Amino acid sequence: MEAELPLLTESNRKAEWGTISGELNRVNFIALPMIVVTISQYLLRVSPMFMLGHVSSLALSSASIATSLCNVTGYSALFGMSSALETLCGQAYGAKQYRRVGTFTYGAILCLFLVCIPISVLWIYTEELLLLVGQDPLISAEAGKFAILLIPTLFPYAILQSVVRYLQTQSLVLPMLWSSLASLFLQLPLCWSFVFKLNLGSVGAALSIGISYWFNVILLLLYVKYSADCQKTIAPFSREVFTTVKEFFQFALPSAVMVCLEWWSFELVVLLAGLLPNPQQETSVLSICLTITSLHYHFPYSFSAAASTLVSNELGAGKPEAARVAVCAVLVLSTGEFLIAAITIYILRGLLGYAFSNEKDIIDRVKQMAPYLCVSILMDSSQTVLSGVARGSGMQHVGAYINLGAYYLVGIPVSLVLGFVCHLKGEGLWIGLVAGAMVQTVLLSMITCLTSWEKQAGEARERIFAGDSVAETERQ
Repeated sequence: MEAELPLLTESNRKAEWGTISGELNRVNFIALPMIVVTISQYLLRVSPMFMLGHVSSLALSSASIATSLCNVTGYSALFGMSSALETLCGQAYGAKQYRRVGTFTYGAILCLFLVCIPISVLWIYTEELLLLVGQDPLISAEAGKFAILLIPTLFPYAILQSVVRYLQTQSLVLPMLWSSLASLFLQLPLCWSFVFKLNLGSVGAALSIGISYWFNVILLLLYVKYSADCQKTIAPFSREVFTTVKEFFQFALPSAVMVCLEWWSFELVVLLAGLLPNPQQETSVLSICLTITSLHYHFPYSFSAAASTLVSNELGAGKPEAARVAVCAVLVLSTGEFLIAAITIYILRGLLGYAFSNEKDIIDRVKQMAPYLCVSILMDSSQTVLSGVARGSGMQHVGAYINLGAYYLVGIPVSLVLGFVCHLKGEGLWIGLVAGAMVQTVLLSMITCLTSWEKQAGEARERIFAGDSVAETERQ
């Protein structure tokens, strides 16, 4: 009997390694294509800025300000709200309630369309808003026109984000990869033709963004309609869709708050840099740091998407232990990526500034900021992945409270004290963001470690099957 124990132990070790290895492969299968998807979608709004920079400084500055304002007031809200589907569709798919996956997606599109209306009204008054905060009248006028031209992009963006979550929660990521790349490859020559050949300037840039979004949406909808992989989750549009509205907003609002509170804090710090001595240099340096972190953000967000998908699927299937293993696998892989990114940035700290400017003062300041930037990437990336775990388990309201406390009770006050009272200037402002991200990471880590996955699995199945019973009653 004693001789059999080592064999049993060895067998268990192989089985355990096989489970962990399988989870690592599942994470990579979702995360790696999602990196391409998110970067491609990000470039759809950013690439026209490079072309407008060759038209005039006014076209570039006004479009940049308008895009930044639209990101903060519109796209970030829609992006955050659509994340509710990572909970609802992910858990429904795990519970094999396939019809509910399609129904939740219809409900999300309907709700996001309603949200687009007040956002559109706000964008109409962009010029007045910019004048109110003291922007140059000429830039404000052009930015206002560009924001109005971006209004038609809201509606395809709302559909796109809903369909992306619909496919993501089913681990159907490759179609999104190809459609995103196709949309980007369409937009680049299209924008170039509109801006330079037809001399449409900012109008052409905005048109290219809208057309590219619609093209991406059409490609994905055609895939959903004709692919055998989606047939079981396609549901007819019925009264059942309207019963999901309340449940969608229950998760969508805290999801949007999670995204927007963090996004706004970074934008606020860049604005505060304009109040420092030598504001042009400080604003430029912090904008460069923000650009670098924004570009890198797509990597941890992709791991976050994998965490959300795997956790929600396993909880919906009533497998709490599998959800726990999925979290561990995501954290192992994502931590490796964060460390590589931070080390690379530190090694190349003397060259980073050259990618954005030829001025030696700015290049030297970026080099000085590099250590803080590395710590920021480590903290911000960690909390991004942990936020994905929160979305997958339906704890967005907890994440919203954590973000509020971390950035607005800790991060921004620390930025103000270090930047203006201690006279650390840009470094002080950025250290405040690092402090906020550190608090956020610690709190999310504690929540994740203390989570009862058995309880979360029970709540997920109760939510899905209770909703299914209501829907069945409605159909009768």
